[in-house]
Amino acid sequence: MKVPDVVGYAKTLPNVVYAENNLYTCSNDTQERIKEKIKEHQLNRVVVASCTPRTHEPLFRNTIREAGLNPYLFEMANIRDQCSWVHMHEFEKATIKSRDLVRMAVAKARLLEPLQRQSVPIVKSALVIGGGLSGMTSALEIANQGFDVYLVEREKEIGGNLRRIHYLLNGEKPQQELKTLITKVKENDRIHLFTEAKIETIEGSIGNFKTKIAINGDSREIEHGSVIVATGAKEYNPTEYLYGQHERVLTQLELEQRLAAGDGLLKSIGGNPRTVVMIQCVGSRDDERPYCSRLCCTHAVKNALKLKELSPTTNVYVLYRDIRTYGFKESYYTEARQKGVVFIRYDKDQKPGVSKNHDGLRVDVYDQTLGIPVEIATDLVVLSTGVVPHEDNKTIAQLLKVPINSEGFFLEAHMKLRPVDFATDGVFLAGLAHYPKTIEESIIQAQAASAKAATILSRESIELEGNISQVADENCDGCAYCVDPCPYKAITLLEYMREGAIKKTVEVNETVCKGCGCCQATCPKKGIFVRGFKLEQIGAQVDAALGVT
Repeated sequence: MKVPDVVGYAKTLPNVVYAENNLYTCSNDTQERIKEKIKEHQLNRVVVASCTPRTHEPLFRNTIREAGLNPYLFEMANIRDQCSWVHMHEFEKATIKSRDLVRMAVAKARLLEPLQRQSVPIVKSALVIGGGLSGMTSALEIANQGFDVYLVEREKEIGGNLRRIHYLLNGEKPQQELKTLITKVKENDRIHLFTEAKIETIEGSIGNFKTKIAINGDSREIEHGSVIVATGAKEYNPTEYLYGQHERVLTQLELEQRLAAGDGLLKSIGGNPRTVVMIQCVGSRDDERPYCSRLCCTHAVKNALKLKELSPTTNVYVLYRDIRTYGFKESYYTEARQKGVVFIRYDKDQKPGVSKNHDGLRVDVYDQTLGIPVEIATDLVVLSTGVVPHEDNKTIAQLLKVPINSEGFFLEAHMKLRPVDFATDGVFLAGLAHYPKTIEESIIQAQAASAKAATILSRESIELEGNISQVADENCDGCAYCVDPCPYKAITLLEYMREGAIKKTVEVNETVCKGCGCCQATCPKKGIFVRGFKLEQIGAQVDAALGVT
């Protein structure tokens, strides 16, 4: 793309007083230059043609605000993503398209109007949904910053999946730490714990949520300024490989519990197992659940090393598709091989088979490396089961108006830029509810989510976005076509008496509205519009794109 040509073209457009070329428009130096040019040329609108508005629009809005302009008198043309990146080998066409985008942005900028943000007070407390490791960590972090926390757990006891983890790869035993964490939660005066509880309704928006909780048949309503979703996940319940049909077919968590109990593993076989076979990717990386559960390989290596520690003569086989002991855990995989653990790779289309024999169990697998079928007589079969989301994730997602992905896990706003945020302001995410992750990762994400939540709770009030819906009373006749399509339930139908007749109209809850535009798109009478995206403004862009003068 020929940027100087686009700059020269911009100078020829009607009402354009000044245009220049910058290499790094988002740099501090250029921000200061923009302020100077606004004052020098007495500019009343600013257009920047560069990066995506999603990441840089707030920066430029703040810059023109500091120069004395209303921040909504700014328009952006995304020529990086829409031209230079996608058409990098078509210089001429990319240049022509960039001219079009700049012309459209200028056309809309002429019709921009100054907008004002509404300010709402903040309720200085948080709701944490889920009492596992991530939920407890989040609750303690927020409480230690001086804010009240409502911690809601569906089970009778808090602790989540960590209650089933008895040792780590580095030799640490997390149960004592778990007990300490639970004690801290229960003894903290700022943490209000509800167990065997269920979220019934959640209303409101950032800074002002109202949630109804069902507890042992009773109902209680709480008010809070932010929400952290830490509902966790659970172990896949296998139906394959004779699980549930044979007492010697276990999951990795069940094996760990028996190993931690001492002789519990040995009772069913009368002594140390001669052979143990572990099968990876059970309930993961298949047609129903195509994702990798990330923890299974590490868990298998951990238990294999523990078996070798307790019974060095036991033969341990790990049947795998790919070993994914990511991070610094790769060294434990090497250690397991050095201690005699045998790793046999199988193909997705040739999964292992498990059958009974007179001595116990038999596993048949086709070894990809050797290119031959292998038969293993074993005392135990251990299944490395995947991590699956809780069924009520969908219900929580609907209550909070946040998305879940195709697998049923909660979906963050942006993987890199907003990894613990939802698109819904004031709602954050942590732990296994997001996707399968290690204990360390869950703690770090919980701390990050708590920090984000605290940035809201530490304020006295918060400003809402200016680009939201507004009702045009002179046009609205209360047809209510806009009510049901609103994904945020921000619009309600009103009826009242005026001049002796019943008047119907709609009302927008500005604290809930996100300015998505569904209402404007469905209204047949121009009775509602999104500020900054009026039909006239969009029409000016369309005319500019078509070259209509």
